[in-house]
Amino acid sequence: MAEKMAGDTGEKPRETDTVPLTRGLSTKLLVLTILFVMIAEVLIFIPSVANFGMQWMMQRLENAASVSIILMEGEDEKLAPPIRDELLMATGVKAIAVRDADVSRILVVTDMPPMVDEHIDLDAITPTAAIAQTFSTLFFGGDRVFRIYGTVGDTGKIFEILIPDAGLRDAMLTYARNVAFLSLIISLFTATLVFYAINRIMIRPIRAMTQSMLSFAATPDDPRRVISPEERGDEIGVAERELARMQSALQKTLGEQKRLADLGLAVSKINHDMRNMLASAHLMSDRLSTVDDPAVKMLTPRLLRTLDRAVIYTEGVLNYGRTQEAPPTRRRLRLHALVDEVQSVLPLETDDRIEFVNAVPEDFEINADSEHLFRVLANLCRNAIQAMAGDSEPSVIKRLTVAADREDHTARIHVTDTGPGLPQKARENLFAPFRGSAKSGGTGLGLAIAQELVRAHGGALELVESTGGHTVFAISIPDQPRLG
Repeated sequence: MAEKMAGDTGEKPRETDTVPLTRGLSTKLLVLTILFVMIAEVLIFIPSVANFGMQWMMQRLENAASVSIILMEGEDEKLAPPIRDELLMATGVKAIAVRDADVSRILVVTDMPPMVDEHIDLDAITPTAAIAQTFSTLFFGGDRVFRIYGTVGDTGKIFEILIPDAGLRDAMLTYARNVAFLSLIISLFTATLVFYAINRIMIRPIRAMTQSMLSFAATPDDPRRVISPEERGDEIGVAERELARMQSALQKTLGEQKRLADLGLAVSKINHDMRNMLASAHLMSDRLSTVDDPAVKMLTPRLLRTLDRAVIYTEGVLNYGRTQEAPPTRRRLRLHALVDEVQSVLPLETDDRIEFVNAVPEDFEINADSEHLFRVLANLCRNAIQAMAGDSEPSVIKRLTVAADREDHTARIHVTDTGPGLPQKARENLFAPFRGSAKSGGTGLGLAIAQELVRAHGGALELVESTGGHTVFAISIPDQPRLG
């Protein structure tokens, strides 16, 4: 039992409880960072390519406008075919025209295409239309002819060009490839920086905490398994300090439980022999009571009380050392008769002035385990008698009353005494074993055991009041629910 309380659950240490690299937070963080950066780059890439296409067309229109101005200022507007072809080849267009005051004229032309596939007004095109036109060129272009027109500078003239879209498509594909490659490099670089920063700030501490929890679960009694928190002021630092505090508290609790388990094991081994020795001592004390010596007669009752206390102490430690109380076997009981049985085993003869009052109605019924409820009432009544027995003033009333009533489907039992009341320290640790005793030398196990037995019935044991001359404990036990 001691080994189990120390953390040995019979299972092998979980050495294989490690997260594979492909499923670790580091890998997920790296992949998600690259993905999110790529998504951001795509959102930038689309308008960027569209803007590149518009700039490309505007540059061609501006080049054509420069050529048109030179031609219009020349004396002879008719050019020889070789010169005309060189001009158009330099600008990359098939025809150049200018419109001024609703008058349009063609300045340079080679072979006029049979039809124009798309008309693009650079002055009026919207961003959405520019994006749509860009993707149309990328996916479906290459053999179409565009008519591109718009104003250039402050001349007020509208210049027009006829140009194949093959050059535009090739330029946009080259630009898109370069941007995509650059975006990938930026994504990897950004992901690496983000991964390194977050891995150092978050992932490594979380991995250390995870490893600490696994190691602590394997051997919780080893102080070296408690995590050493870093001096950090963020949430990770708070989590590490709280984990270290929790592990230390749990280690302390396990140590206390181990000592209790060892104590219960030791007491269970010596209990039989101790009972025999106490029974023999009790028998000899009974024989001493027949001796006529006044001194012996005076000391014999004290010796008997001391032996009774030793028996009660041994039984209390043994009962609390059990791993688990047996579950209650609930029956319908006459509480008045059960209280009479409790009265018969109480040490009322130690002080003849203590009055026991069974105020439970004779027809009062309760649904409970008779043995468990007997032990609970015996513990409460014995504590009350011990509290009142210490008062030797003849005029002080010493009365122990057990009463009961019912609230709907819950039976409530009140144990009231006229003792001096519980001290503050006892009230603070009322149901804590080895700390809740109201008298010197007590173990405090009686109330702890009583509370455990009442809770097994689904009820509650509480201190209602404790002042000088009036202490009330209340036991609430709900009726057993009926199935079906």
